[in-house]
Formats: sequence, structure tokens, C-alpha cells
Amino acid sequence: MPTMISMAARAILLCALTGISNAAYVLEEDFENTAAFFDHFEFFTEPDPTHGFVEYIDQAAAEAAGLVKVNDNSIYMGVDSTTVVTEGGRQSVRLTSKNIYNHGLVIIDLTHMPGNVCGLWPAFWMVGPDWAAGGEVDIIEGVSLLDYNAVALHTTTGCTINDEGFTGEVQTTDCYISAPGQDNNVGCGIKIPNPQSYGDGFNDAGGGVYATEWTATGFKTWFFGHDVVPADIAAGNPDPSSWPTPDAAFAGDCNFERHFWDMQIVFDTTFCGDWAGNEDVWADSGNCATLAPTCQEYVGNNPAEFEKAYWEIVSLKVYQDSNTTHPAMKGSYPFSSRSRVIRHALP
Repeated sequence: MPTMISMAARAILLCALTGISNAAYVLEEDFENTAAFFDHFEFFTEPDPTHGFVEYIDQAAAEAAGLVKVNDNSIYMGVDSTTVVTEGGRQSVRLTSKNIYNHGLVIIDLTHMPGNVCGLWPAFWMVGPDWAAGGEVDIIEGVSLLDYNAVALHTTTGCTINDEGFTGEVQTTDCYISAPGQDNNVGCGIKIPNPQSYGDGFNDAGGGVYATEWTATGFKTWFFGHDVVPADIAAGNPDPSSWPTPDAAFAGDCNFERHFWDMQIVFDTTFCGDWAGNEDVWADSGNCATLAPTCQEYVGNNPAEFEKAYWEIVSLKVYQDSNTTHPAMKGSYPFSSRSRVIRHALP
């Protein structure tokens, strides 16, 4: 018996030293697909930190305008698609979770995300306090006619990732927002080349599931079409160790405990701004520059183009490793002063 105990102890130590995950995930927070969904969030109404041509409105105004609602057992979050706008910006919503997280598994099931429209910039992401000190992970993000999902991290200096352990394509490896040799605020990014992972391709395929695992050693993300979602996700007992190679994995020379902490979940749909509205990006965004000389002019004058600029959420759940000591916490940190410059550079 003593020998067996010693062997078990050595096995546990080996797992700890090699970073092997033996997480047993339990449900921590279920954002129900009812009106209670919005009770988990604050509606952000300050000027867009990314300088978008947008007016973020509060919950009462959004409900009155039909921009947020429960629709056939799913959550709808859209934008104004009827008004010609000459100043201020097109109305939209930006939601920030009331809870704060440290580690965990975030799984979102969507039947629709904002599609490919010139000037559009939607994102589903997580962010810590005192940006970029607390870190940022972009789970779903893109602009205009981009036909793939761009997953990225943004940090302070001293965090780089390896080009291995995932199926996506590395675009940049230094997560520092001011990294030498990279455009300002690009961070470290991985392209998900699957055309069904973002925008119109995602919607035409009937949506899918995104899972993001955050541990002490980094982040991993998976995209699953609805026809290939692992059975353990549907059963409510997710086991990332049994899933295929992740689409994106961020690990390397980085103290993730120092760079990512107290993060909140964010949904937003903005227009133009520092990425989609950048002159070079607008000029290179397919045929967008032929439709209007500037992003803002196009967005303001073509409201009907944004009818499909909505999120339709079937479920959003946060799981916690039962062995961790980092539960979600109530409260929120202000980060309205956070300003992102050119987010990414289109290829």
C-alpha cells in the first residue's frame, strides 16, 4: 500500500510539472435564454473606446427599439437598421458581464452572428481591468467582408506564444499591444481559416458552438459546427481533453497568471472605428471602398445593410474546474477609458 500511494503521488506531481490538464468542469453560470439573460450584464452607454461610429444605448432603449429581445428560445441582440445617421453613430448595444472570472471554460452556442457587411465590427471577447494589464482575449471577431474568425490576445509586454498545438494559422506571436515589428495593438493572433467560423459562412451553415478554455498555462479555442458538437458538451459535462486539436492555442513564453486576471465577458457590435474604419483597412476590404469613400459615410447612409447584423444566442455557459480556487466574483471594473488603436491588419 505505501508503494501504491507513493506512485500515485508521483503521478500527481508529474501531471503538475508537465501541465497535463485533468480538469473536471462543473457548471458555474448559465446565462439562460430568457429575459433573465440580460440580468447577467450591464449595458455600456459611454462613447466607444475603439472610436466607432456607434451610439451604445441602455437596456430600456434597446428593448423599446427592438435591439434586444427573447426570440423563439434564443437571445437576439441587433443594431438599428432603419435610420439614416449623419452624426453620433448607429445605435447598437454593448454588454459587459457583471461577474468576473479567473480561469474556466466558456461555451457559447449561436445560430447567428453579425454577417459580412462593410463597416461592421462585431466581437465576443473577455477583458480584464486596467487594460491591457488584465489582458484581453478575442474569441469571435472580424470586420467588414473578412471571411474567417480572428482569435487574438492583447497584453502588456512580456508575453509571446508558440506556433504549435493548434490547426489555425499564426498571424503574430507577440501579445504585447506595442510589440516592435507589429502594427499597434495587433497582439498575438491566430486565423481560423474555416469559412464557417465567422460571418456569412457561419450563418449559412446554421451556426455552431465556440468553446474557450482558460487555464494557468494559456488559452485554447474550438469551433464546432452543430453537426459535430461533442456529445459531452450537449450533455453538460464538457471534457476538452477528449476534443480534437484546438483551432487556436495560446501558450509559450508568458506568465498567463500575471497577464490575464479578473476578466469579464463582453458582446459588442460597433461600426468603423480603429479597425474597420482605418483608411488602409477600408481600402483593402473587398469592394467596400467602391461603395463609399469612407466607412462612416457608408454605415450612416445604408441602414438596411445592417438587418443581418445581429447575434442569436441559444446558450452561454461558464464552467469552472472543480479543482480550481478561482471562482467567479460579483462586481465589475470600469474600462471605458480603454482605447484600442488599429486592432489588426487585414491580409
